[in-house]
Amino acid sequence: MPKTPAPAPATPNTESSLVPATSRLVRSLAVATLVANIGIVVTGGAVRLTASGLGCPEWPLCTPDSLITTPEMGVHGIIEFGNRLLTFVLAAIAFAMVASVWKARSARPDLFWLSVAALAGIPAQAVIGGITVWTGLNPWVVGLHFIVSMAIIAVAVVLVNRAWLSRSRLDTAAAPLAGRTLRPVVWAIAVLSAITVILGVIVTGSGPHAGDHGAARNNLDSDLVTRLHVVPVYLLVFAVAVALYLVFRRGADRRLRLSLVIFAVVLLAQAVIGYTQHFLHLPIVLVALHMLGASVMTAAAAHVVYTGLSRKVPGAVAGAAVSGGPVSGAEVSGAAARG
Repeated sequence: MPKTPAPAPATPNTESSLVPATSRLVRSLAVATLVANIGIVVTGGAVRLTASGLGCPEWPLCTPDSLITTPEMGVHGIIEFGNRLLTFVLAAIAFAMVASVWKARSARPDLFWLSVAALAGIPAQAVIGGITVWTGLNPWVVGLHFIVSMAIIAVAVVLVNRAWLSRSRLDTAAAPLAGRTLRPVVWAIAVLSAITVILGVIVTGSGPHAGDHGAARNNLDSDLVTRLHVVPVYLLVFAVAVALYLVFRRGADRRLRLSLVIFAVVLLAQAVIGYTQHFLHLPIVLVALHMLGASVMTAAAAHVVYTGLSRKVPGAVAGAAVSGGPVSGAEVSGAAARG
């Protein structure tokens, strides 16, 4: 009598293994953290572009005698004070995020500490904002304000990715989706993106939109720093082109391909906006879009780095090959042992 074949062992690729290990509330708050931090960059840009940076000339008060704006401050006071109020919305989301993972902080310390980092960025930004007001919108302090926002956005991207990890992804660690050939390119994308943002901040400090008609500029040659700013942009475009060639030519995981395609689209859109605003002499609408683009580009770059280099990436299990060549069983086992 023939033996009944044994059932095939379950694979980690089943639909149930891809269900996120966190609650919908945690995932929603993680996304809200990212969106809110991008949003406040745009509203902060509106303050600067409408010359409302000193609409509240004091900090933490709005005026020497009032916590809130007064009729004498006019529309600029309303705009600046309104932006200050949005900080409380950001803080509410951040506190809710920490509270949502508080009971799971032992099981998921990654989510807890990422949430704490996002929350800690709010008082840090408040202090930098106060110094900005006290120094009469010093362009270097304003630039620091923006760079810290980009750092918080990068943290929020990692938070979102970790919040969407399934139980199977939490329990196992695979080799990075980017193979050995691609990993240096991914790091180059990270470094060049950071340099691009920093030089963009310096360009802004040399331009006409100071946040107040009497605010100082950094006294650098605007045309020169603009030309310096585009150098890492060209290198970034080249790095992305190389990365796209590798992932599509060598059959990389779909998640990595998608992250790079998204970044490429955002980068090209940001470059078009940047060139257009330069040749149209910096109209405020395009400058605002460029600030939004910088925030989204930072988020997209952080997502590429996380997806390419992390050993725990949300989504379906990768195929047999990644860019830079197939991953051997020994490499996967070694990665899992290293955690």
